[in-house]
Amino acid sequence: MADLATVVRRNLAQVRERIERAAAAAGRSAAEVRLVAVTKYASADVARELVAAGCADLGESRPQELWRKAAALSTLPVRWHLIGSLQRNKVARTLEHAWLIHSLDRLSLAEAIEAQSPDERRVAVLLEINISGESNKHGASPAEAEALLLAAARCRHLEVRGLMTMASRDGDLAVAGREFAALRALRDQLRRIAPPHVALDELSMGMSGDFEVAIAEGATIVRVGSALCEGLP
Repeated sequence: MADLATVVRRNLAQVRERIERAAAAAGRSAAEVRLVAVTKYASADVARELVAAGCADLGESRPQELWRKAAALSTLPVRWHLIGSLQRNKVARTLEHAWLIHSLDRLSLAEAIEAQSPDERRVAVLLEINISGESNKHGASPAEAEALLLAAARCRHLEVRGLMTMASRDGDLAVAGREFAALRALRDQLRRIAPPHVALDELSMGMSGDFEVAIAEGATIVRVGSALCEGLP
């Protein structure tokens, strides 16, 4: 049986090859797409091997797990991404570690981040949009996005970098493609009313089963977990 490091490096290479092929098919460069390795089902040892293999962007869904792994990997140059829901009572500790928060979905959370950010810090965030409209998903509705963007843009400690979404759970790639295209269209619409200091360059969309479709529709960040954990010893 292959050892942990070998399996992690093999899986990472396969995912990067998929990104390269998808980007080329879309007339894009793979360098335009940031891979966030989602480690929520992986051990700290797996996370450590991912960083050693050259993947410094790691994502966690639960703030507590992000805190735990950040402590375990504190000597490594990790960029931590919180990709799951954030409660206001977990903001302060999460800000100690998160490089990018993908899940700003309501005004009360923007206000909590603003209130709890150190004076010298600007917190990078994405607006989470429930583009599919599924009731079991977090995120602001597309109709709420403009008001959320303008409110967040007024917070001097927030740096709104773009939007994030998850495709429908049924796994239909055609549906996912339409939803990812809808997020891109919403981003383009919001750019027309965004203040000058808000660029909205990032689109975080696509996971293990659909990130090629997301890249075709303009994803700049893909969040991949299960494809990186296949066959782990």
